[in-house]
Amino acid sequence: MRQKIRFEKNIKSGKVTILEFSEVDPGVVILLHEEEYSLEKMAKASEEGFQAFSRLLRRRSFFPASYLCKKLFENTMEFFKNKAEKKVVIEYDDVEAFPKEEEFQLDDEDVEIDKILEEDGTTDEDEIKEIDSKDDTPKFTPEDTSEHEN
Repeated sequence: MRQKIRFEKNIKSGKVTILEFSEVDPGVVILLHEEEYSLEKMAKASEEGFQAFSRLLRRRSFFPASYLCKKLFENTMEFFKNKAEKKVVIEYDDVEAFPKEEEFQLDDEDVEIDKILEEDGTTDEDEIKEIDSKDDTPKFTPEDTSEHEN
């Protein structure tokens, strides 16, 4: 899932607003969540380092994973130092969280699908009829007093 997280400073009110957007369909981005923080506390936490920043950033309603927290921290350090900067947008794709894997390739020699699907010569319709030859319809007699009758 592709996300955009926007940090907006409001110097007058002394607040930082964090807006979390997500791409729900290609080209369709919606606002998922909005949080407000003290600008002074956020700037101080940013100066103190990643641990302080993530402790302040994470809340019950907004709890980014550690790899996303780290990306937010790294991309907002200058933002909090520069008083003139009012907005910063961090783009994130969940794919970044997964380690790079080698692309899987199936060699022709590994599995021959045609051979797997090929009939072995013994399976035919008569065999299937033989397997399903028993009549498994339940039969009840008048003496049967079980509760499962009809």
